[in-house]
Amino acid sequence: MLDFLPQISLMHLVQIVGYPGLFATVFLESGVFFGFFLPGASMLFIAGLLASQGFFNIWILIPLLTAAAILGDNVGYWFGKKVGVALFFRPDSRFFKHEYLEKAKAFFDKHGAQTIFLARFLPIIRTFAPILAGITQMNYRIFLIYNVLGAVVWGAGTTFAGYYLGVCMPYFEEYVMWIVLFFIIASTLPIIWELRKPKPEPDQIV
Repeated sequence: MLDFLPQISLMHLVQIVGYPGLFATVFLESGVFFGFFLPGASMLFIAGLLASQGFFNIWILIPLLTAAAILGDNVGYWFGKKVGVALFFRPDSRFFKHEYLEKAKAFFDKHGAQTIFLARFLPIIRTFAPILAGITQMNYRIFLIYNVLGAVVWGAGTTFAGYYLGVCMPYFEEYVMWIVLFFIIASTLPIIWELRKPKPEPDQIV
């Protein structure tokens, strides 16, 4: 993933791609399935840091990246909804089981709102959550509300956090690697924790 590139290179990349590149990156990573490998929180944070040094206008950057996150999730949702119609009528095969789709639908019916919101803070999952929401026919109004809330907290919040730190610490270059490393660890720990949790026995599943 690009998140693991040397941070000075990522900082240069953010400066080179500018507003259009940042918009495209956040848009693709937010809901277009082949964008899952793109940098997420670290790129937003670095963009905010650079805004504090005059490379970007923070009042253009924040609404731009928030809009990119909202639009990306919407594209993922409607792509999933279009694909999902066919899946619900598809017979079982070696690689596809209809029961898995039914379980995913039951999960999104019960936990869809918080999933869409919390997925913003988890790499890879934030790309595929809106697609699954569409596939399982999640109520679009609820999806949109939590999509916007997540985009504001994640997109605007992370960018502004970088900007604020840059204002308070003008010589932030010395600490960028450690700050971004913190973001990477903090965003991957929930996934590792979930994978390591003991799975319930079949007779324990209601």
